[in-house]
Amino acid sequence: MYDKTTNKGPLDGLIVADFTQLAQGPWATQMLGDMGAEVIKIEPIKGDWMRHYSYGNLYPAGESISFVSFNRNKKSIALNLKDGKGLEAAKKIIQKADILIENFRPGVMERLGLGYEDMSALNPRLIYCSSSGYGSSGPYLKRPGQDLLAQSISGAPSLNGKKDDIPVVTAVGQADLLTSLFINQSILAALQARYTSGKGQKIEANLLSSIVGFHIQEITAFLHKGSSPDRSESGIPNPWVGAPYGLYHTQDGYIAIGMNSVQKLARVMGLEKYNSEAFISNNIIENRDQIRFDFGAVFKTKATWEWLDLLLEEDIWCSQVNTLDDMVNDPQIKHNKMIIEIDHPSIGKVRTTGFPVSFSETPQRIYRPSPRLNENAEEILRDFCGYEADDITKFLKQKAQL
Repeated sequence: MYDKTTNKGPLDGLIVADFTQLAQGPWATQMLGDMGAEVIKIEPIKGDWMRHYSYGNLYPAGESISFVSFNRNKKSIALNLKDGKGLEAAKKIIQKADILIENFRPGVMERLGLGYEDMSALNPRLIYCSSSGYGSSGPYLKRPGQDLLAQSISGAPSLNGKKDDIPVVTAVGQADLLTSLFINQSILAALQARYTSGKGQKIEANLLSSIVGFHIQEITAFLHKGSSPDRSESGIPNPWVGAPYGLYHTQDGYIAIGMNSVQKLARVMGLEKYNSEAFISNNIIENRDQIRFDFGAVFKTKATWEWLDLLLEEDIWCSQVNTLDDMVNDPQIKHNKMIIEIDHPSIGKVRTTGFPVSFSETPQRIYRPSPRLNENAEEILRDFCGYEADDITKFLKQKAQL
């Protein structure tokens, strides 16, 4: 179902020329679309790389579930940017755009004649955002940039997992999606700057800087201490943190225990060994693994919900550990409307995640599914490029042969 109301999102009236592929760029432009911007997705003739790759090799009705995840609220046109007519059409779109976002390797847009200097001369109000793996200069300039590689270089995996285990990267594309958020934050700041100056500017984001910046607390602690923290043997999720923090086995699943006084938790659980003033801290580093092992033995004596009923009554910071199945049916997830259903012309019903922020006066909305390749070409060529019907027919006929 799509929201056909007259309510318009907070970015209504803004036009985005979207040259992005894969994840970090498309999620950024999808969020702009969710907030009301008109997003024109300019794809290669064979389409965004993500149309041909999918998590779990899931292709319902031939559509990549990964592409569907990151490309709602957009229009698609496929252009050969190495062809004069395709390049001309792209420039006409950019001339009307407020924002351009691209995540090619550094130098590609310049070689195509679509670099910032040229496009700024064409459209002085343009906010031009480039995103890459490591930045537009430096020793890694020619290296391939991808989420796993950026996570690995950042040092973050060395913080995850148990002592002596292999470093652990996150299942979610953390570098990709953090960069999406930094892109949007920076674009909105540039829009405010343009409001006062009347001029656009260039923004550069990259995966490596995003994930390093995200670990501000962990890295600052390392720089102060002068050495890396030791990961725990018992699986405390953060090497800088002590007992009783972490996940524990229960009789029927798992429970998460946050920052709590060891003494208070021990008193509620009947663990007399730690029910003294010596253990009042909520972050005991010394002997933290033994403390966790002792609490772990007690947690196994009751079911998760028995522990939650007991601990929440005493204002202990704790929660159940959901599987994805559990999460979809979690009452707070349902209340927050974070699982939504939309119609797709090929797939039918698609369940996906909603928008995580709400606006009181300009609500975000879902008004179109991810586009089929080149689906909106006629409309875009007419409305953005000023082509007449005959020109559109000729253009599409020629393009189909490229």
